[in-house]
Amino acid sequence: MNTDKSIDKSNMFQSIYEFPLQMKDAKLIGENIKLNNTYSDAQNIVVCGMGGSAIGGDLSKSLVKKSLKLPLTVNRNYELPNWVNSNSIVVCSSYSGNTEESLNAYHDAIAKGAKVIGITTGGELSFLLDKNNNDKVEIPSGLQPRAAVAFSFIPLLYLLKKLNLTESEAINDLAGTIEALELARDLYSTSVDKNPTFNLAQKIYDTLPVIYGEDGSTSAIALRWKGQFCENSKMLAYHNDIPEMNHNEIVGWQENPELLKKISILWISDKSINSRNSLRIDASNNILTNIPSLQQKIEIDGPNFTERFIHLLHFGDWVSYWCALLHSTDPSPVKKIDKLKKILSEKS
Repeated sequence: MNTDKSIDKSNMFQSIYEFPLQMKDAKLIGENIKLNNTYSDAQNIVVCGMGGSAIGGDLSKSLVKKSLKLPLTVNRNYELPNWVNSNSIVVCSSYSGNTEESLNAYHDAIAKGAKVIGITTGGELSFLLDKNNNDKVEIPSGLQPRAAVAFSFIPLLYLLKKLNLTESEAINDLAGTIEALELARDLYSTSVDKNPTFNLAQKIYDTLPVIYGEDGSTSAIALRWKGQFCENSKMLAYHNDIPEMNHNEIVGWQENPELLKKISILWISDKSINSRNSLRIDASNNILTNIPSLQQKIEIDGPNFTERFIHLLHFGDWVSYWCALLHSTDPSPVKKIDKLKKILSEKS
């Protein structure tokens, strides 16, 4: 292992390194979920959350997309869609239990007569869930929400299965995924050139990364990478999806050429990609040759989609970590978010 505690003062390194262990703990939580209420007449499901909690909904949706029996929407706002009603399941996910958007969505769900389930460590959300006899999944506290991502999506996978909304394929593949990550992290956690996460960080840490994923598949990974670059590395980053970017954004890679030279493109792909989207990535890469700082395609080997998908997630966390250290910035503090929350609390 290789870290610099003079920079990484809150030990984000350890949180990332222990991701496989978090997955094991999250699996145990999922296996022990007990539901006291009935949900058999549900017609749709909404996962409400922000940041590291909301990404759990995106990741779960991608992992069960082939077997999901009801429409699943991830809601990142204070209010729920107007169509939410008594036939809706609303999962309120808030790591702290005090996220104001999620709490407002909880009250909106109750007002609309929806069936509510919570995923949280405690806080006001936990109090409300208990008060109203809603089902609750308790997860461990003490982590940065973005570093608790295993607890955001793995219990949700089990919850969807217990609700009879998905098959068990993704859950069954978790054990093998944990073993693969336990092997990979020993390389990813070292600042040597043969470490592909450190090598990529060296190429992009002084650029603005634009991450492209495939809609409905690696798009959730692209979104996660964007968030991790912003929060861990304190770098602006953006994401979009193939094939949508081919219908508008690709044209924008023309003017302000000096600015474009400070942007890097990361293509997040998987061997399950639609063949036409694979062709689109290759063609887009060719069209954009020599315009950005660099282009790199990231694809992970593995026996199944679940393992490759979660491995991509872990890979990106390490890249963002090494970018932070290359900037000599502590990856843990999010001072601008803390300042924003203070301003909002003073005006509540």
